[in-house]
Parts: sequence; structure tokens; C-alpha cells
Amino acid sequence: MKRTRAWLFGCVLTLLGTPVLAELQLALHTDGLSASERQASQALLDEAMTKLPPSFKQRLDRRILVSWTDRMPTDAYGQASPVSSLELNARLLPSLADGSAAQQKTDRPHGTVREELLATVLHEVTHIYDRARLWQGAERSLILRCKRQERSLGQIGLPQQCRGETARRFTLSDDPRLLDLAGWQQYVGRRGEREQHNGQLVRSPDAYELSSPKEFIAVNMEYFLLDPSYGCRRPALNQYLHEHFGWSPQQQACAQGLPFLNAGSDFAREPLGEIDPERVYQVDYLLAEANQNWVSRWGHSMLRLVICAPGRPRGPDCRLDLDRHLVLSYRAFVNDVQLSSWDGLTGAYPSRLFVLPLGQVIDEYTKTELRSLSSVPLKLDRQQIEDLVRQAAEMHWSYDGNYYFLSNNCAVETLKLMRSGTADPRFADLDSILPNGLLEVLKGRGLADTHVLDDPREALRLGYRFDSYRDRYQAMFDVLKKQLPVRQSSVEDWLAQDAEQRRPWFMQADLRTSAALLLLEQASLRRQLLLAQDEVKQRYLNATALKDGSVDKANATLQQMLANSGFLSRPAELLESQGYGLPQPQERVHLEKISKERQAQLLRLSTDLDKEVRALLEPARAREIAAIEANVKQIGDHLRALHKAAGGLQLP
Repeated sequence: MKRTRAWLFGCVLTLLGTPVLAELQLALHTDGLSASERQASQALLDEAMTKLPPSFKQRLDRRILVSWTDRMPTDAYGQASPVSSLELNARLLPSLADGSAAQQKTDRPHGTVREELLATVLHEVTHIYDRARLWQGAERSLILRCKRQERSLGQIGLPQQCRGETARRFTLSDDPRLLDLAGWQQYVGRRGEREQHNGQLVRSPDAYELSSPKEFIAVNMEYFLLDPSYGCRRPALNQYLHEHFGWSPQQQACAQGLPFLNAGSDFAREPLGEIDPERVYQVDYLLAEANQNWVSRWGHSMLRLVICAPGRPRGPDCRLDLDRHLVLSYRAFVNDVQLSSWDGLTGAYPSRLFVLPLGQVIDEYTKTELRSLSSVPLKLDRQQIEDLVRQAAEMHWSYDGNYYFLSNNCAVETLKLMRSGTADPRFADLDSILPNGLLEVLKGRGLADTHVLDDPREALRLGYRFDSYRDRYQAMFDVLKKQLPVRQSSVEDWLAQDAEQRRPWFMQADLRTSAALLLLEQASLRRQLLLAQDEVKQRYLNATALKDGSVDKANATLQQMLANSGFLSRPAELLESQGYGLPQPQERVHLEKISKERQAQLLRLSTDLDKEVRALLEPARAREIAAIEANVKQIGDHLRALHKAAGGLQLP
């Protein structure tokens, strides 16, 4: 009865407009508690109060009654009511009272029973704070009406004034900025609606945070207030909470560099790297132009980090440090390397953020796929650039979404990264599901400086554009056509011939023409290897028709390579510790060791695969590749002989 009268009295004072309290109070319900239980319980609440931000306590100016109850599931620690009470599990009270809770280990994130109890108090009080902020604002009646209609109609049936952020901007857990950072992103193409699936599920401190935005903010408040490394592990959320409360707890200093795993195909390269956000001069929107492949007909969206070489001052000259630049590319990780249009439409492929060397990306698109690249600087300020780099690093370690060719493709994923990474309002209602369309809307919003592409020659010279090698190959073909009476009129027609049909012309070529022929044969080899790769994917990887021993061996090697290369797109699988967010220095020691071991294994497998994969090819394809390799050797020998006869130095 005392508890009921106290609650009614508080409600009456509130209705009369009388300020009840200057700030939050946690009041212990002491009935039935022994002296040691009262003392230990009060110490727990006092410590919780010291952990809370001053502005939190000022805004939540109410008395919260805290009591112990035996009407709670065994594995529960506590629960808050929607109004102003908090109950803790009485099963845990004896160990708190005798002090053993501080040493009693648990399998829960905070380690000991007492730390879990402290985290529970902070978690549940955050729920009350979050609910309390719902009632702050002039549109209280609209919010209540929308909430009722949402319960009866669902999100889809809500009237327009209740859609989007209109009716949800007064709670902490419904803040659009928090939802962007937390992983409940806006649906692209559905103004204001939020995705139901949260893909930021890897390296989570507690999977419970993924159940809803309300639980997300409560769980993260636990770690923000209790874990000194939180600011280093989740820098974007830490900054958000710091700005919201105008305060931060004492936190440890963070390493300057952000860890990433290089997903480049050079398996001899050090896989674990670091990005210093201060060394990033610019971020470019990198667009691979479309080709005739059905999955590439609208291009491919990426981001290019223009990173300055050590010792170079941050500035325009950093664009020359191409070997330092990295590319952020959302791609469908196809662990069975079959590319099914149906699976792409239904989201069967994981979408992950790959970090790749710029040089490999340029070669991949311009030389092999014969697609040009445009690299357009984004108009971001210094803080936005650094925040975007940090957010990209977090996504690299935490994100594992679903790739849909039509609704959650590279353009959509890149847009979401730019939106959450920069907090720029110009991104807020920007929609595009096509990579080339995204560049146009970025230009229209004043977010992309497309003027760098106006002068094609200057754009090539300064690295704002990387042309397809198709024009270069045509120029090489024009060289040989001037000397040799070939019938073909285009480079495509020339390369469409069998390798043996091209071979009779080699010995008739002069020095300049031989050099052109060598480049064309190398291009033909790349093209055949690309076709062979696709042939292996489509015909054999999941087939059981061929049971030849060499085929089985090559198939096993391919499967093993795929199993071992997954860590390049989902690096968190290398960490077996209970850490969360960005890996910290102690975790990076393990990362460096295990990533080197995996990389060395991939290097061995790739060498074996080069020998074994020929068994997986159609005989005609294998013969053609062998014939082109023979062509390359023959032209090389002929070129060296001509060069030597002309009095030049011996070529390698």
C-alpha cells in the first residue's frame, strides 16, 4: 500500500504542475531486506547514479522505486516498468549481500554477477529515460494517435502524417541518426521507412541489442558507461552518445590506425593493414561503367580512399600516391561461386564490404572486363571524411547483409555507408538503386564534383578517370594492321580468331608490331582465363557428373580456397575472443598471426589450383589457353631477337 500511495501522490503532483524532483532518484524499497542486503543494494544504486551522465539525471527528474522480486525467470536480472519502477531478481541478492557476486563469473558479457547487476540497472533506467522522452514535445497527441494506429494497422497501413520520422522524433531509440548508426537503415526508394533486418550482427557485445532499437540503445548505454574501450570499439556511437548527453565517461586513448584486411588477390602481400583517417585526403565516388553482363549493366558503385604516402603533407599531391589508395567495395560474396540470377533477386548472397588495393581494381575493370572507371571527389569537409573512414572500418568488421541485385545492391549499400558515415543532411532523403543514377543524384545535390571529368585528357592524367583498355587494344591492332595485310577491321575480330590462326603473322612483324602483338596476346590470355573461370564456376563447382580423380582434386582445391578466403570479406571470423566492434591492440596481435597463416595457405592453394584447374576445363578451352601461352612465348622470343639485332640491350 505504501508503494501505491507514493506512486499516486507523485502522479497528483505531476498533474498539478509541481516539480517533484530536481533530478533522478533511485529509491530502494527496503521492506523485508536485512541490513547487509540494504547496504549492498544501496551501494549498487549509488554506483549506478555515479555512472549516469549529469544531463541524463536532470532530464529524467523522477523517483524510480527499485525492489527485489522472486517473480522473475531464473536467468533474468531485472526489468523496468513503463512508468517509474525497477525490479531486480531476488535470486541474486544473497551473493550481492555477501560480496561473492563481485567474484562470481558468468557467461554474460560483463563478466561477474555484480557487474551484470550494475549493467542491468543502467540498462533498465535507460529504457525509462527513452520512454520518458516520448512525451516531450508539442506533438504529443499526434504521437499517441500514430502509436495507436501503428498497433492496429502496422507500418504499411499508417497514414502519411505518421510515416517516416514525423511521429518518432522524440525518443532516443527512434532518432534517425541513431537508427542509421545502429543498422536499421532507411529503405532506399521508400521514403522514411526503416529496414527490419539489421546486418550489423558481427562483433556485437550482446546479440540482444539486435532485437530492437530500444534494446540497442539500452545495451549500448551499458558499454558506453562501463567499458573504457567503448570509444575505440564503436567510435561513431560513442560520438553520438557524447553529443546527446554533452558528456563522456573516462575512456582510454585509442590507436590512431583503423585495422582492415586487404582482400587483394596478391596472396604474398601482408593481409592486415591500418588506415589512419587523418592521412585520407579525399573520398571519391568510384564508378565502374556498365557492360553487357546482366549483373553489371548499370555499373558498379565503390568508394576510393585517397590516402597520402608517409611523409607527404595532406593535399592534392596525395592523388599521385596510387599505391596507397584503397577501394571500399560492397560485393556479393558468392561462397559457391555460382552466380544465379534468382539467388541475386532473393538475397541469397551475403553482402560484405571488401577493402581492395586501387591498382587491382583498376586492372580488374579496365584490363580484364574492359570497363572504364570514373573517380569523382565527394564534397565533404574534414570531419565528414574522417567519420566516413571510421564508419567504413566498423562496417568492414561488423556488417554481413544480404545482397539483392535490385534493392540492396552496391549502389544502395554505398549510399547507406555515406549517409551513416557523414551525417550530412543532403544524404538523408537521397534515393538511387542504380550506380550510374547515384552519381547523377550526388551531382544534383552538390555532393560530387563531376567537373573533374570535363576534360577527358586531364581527367586521365590526374587519375579522375581510368579508361578501358579496349581503346588501347584497338590502337595496338591499328599498328599491326598498318604493317600486316590482315583481313580483320577491329580488335574484337582479331581476338575472336583461334590462337593458331593468329600465329602465322608473328614472324612477319617488325619490332614495333611485335610489341603490339605481344600486348594483344596477353589481352587474349586474360580474356580466356576470365572465360575459363566462369566456365569452372558454371559447369563444375557444384556438379557431380565428372568423377575423374584429377577433377575431384581440383574441385576440392577450389572449395578449400573459397572456405579459406571468406575471412577477407568477413574478417571477424579470425577473432575467437569475446571482443566487439573494432579490434583493439591486444586482439590485433592474434589477427596478425592468424591472417598471415591464412594468407600463406591461400598462396599455396592458388599455386596448386593453377596446375589442377586445367582438368576442370572443356578440352577446347584448355587447348586455346595453352596455344595463347605458346603465342606469348613465341612473340616474346621474336621481339627479343629483333631488339638485339637492332643493337639494343638484351630484353628480359
